[in-house]
Amino acid sequence: MDDNSVIYGLEFQARALASQLAETEKIKFIIGTQSLKQANNQIHLVEFNEEISTIKTSVFHHPDGEIWKITTSPIDALKLATCYNSVTNESSCTMKSAILKLPVTENLNNIDNLELATTLDISLLGSEIKTTEFHPIEANKSVSVTDSHVVLWDISESNGKNILSIPLEGKNNPKFTTGKWNPHQNCNQFTAATETHLKTYDVRSGDLAWNIDNVHSQLLRDIDYNMNKQYHIATCGDDGFVKIWDFRQTSQPVYSRSDHSHWVWCVRFNHFHDQLILTASSDARVLITSAASVSSENNSEGCITDENEDVETKQM
Repeated sequence: MDDNSVIYGLEFQARALASQLAETEKIKFIIGTQSLKQANNQIHLVEFNEEISTIKTSVFHHPDGEIWKITTSPIDALKLATCYNSVTNESSCTMKSAILKLPVTENLNNIDNLELATTLDISLLGSEIKTTEFHPIEANKSVSVTDSHVVLWDISESNGKNILSIPLEGKNNPKFTTGKWNPHQNCNQFTAATETHLKTYDVRSGDLAWNIDNVHSQLLRDIDYNMNKQYHIATCGDDGFVKIWDFRQTSQPVYSRSDHSHWVWCVRFNHFHDQLILTASSDARVLITSAASVSSENNSEGCITDENEDVETKQM
């Protein structure tokens, strides 16, 4: 490990982490804890100063339940969405989601409360909520993915307004696992993962825009779009593979690689240097892979497999 590494410890375990997308001047991350004691859960705002390798933190209460997913607004740096497991009055658990707002002034000495900006009622739209994703360019819209629906919200007021609900259709009760906005195509498409398939919907009509079946041989865990190459989407899953697909030509991926020894839970493109792909797995490793052959700076096409010697992988 590099001597300049900085370690930040949490009092409670955590599994939710997101960068503050709308913050362009500083490096900031938001972390959500997952304590079984509901009232103890917290959200940590961590700022890293890369020049002197120090961190500054602010901590906020999240008493509504253990946090399973955090996303941040690409437009408003103060807004974030949490998906959390909450205990009801009947002592049963239910998954919920809400839009929260960070306070304008940071209090470094106390644990503050977050402002509830918008509540999202999914009680009639599925039993589990997987993620809430902010619209890339419209501040008043977001999409929630439940196990059975893709839901488009108007989040301009305190109670989210359901604009469009798209049910998942199929045999044997398939379930959605996650979803992501397509930042291209005028931001009118939303892609959801279900089982081993990708389904992309036009949010103006609710119609299926395109789909790719059997992108992985086992459960599809996560997806991410290349911000700089409009037809490329990365996927990862329980088969241990990371793949990049050109959804104009879906017979095979343009990139396929298996560096992890267990399920791959997360995949992300670097927004500026899209040849760099970050993956996290339950083999307890986080890897950065350089896939220059399928980056926006390379015009060559074709499928790149894990035998390609030009692809370099580094462990973090």
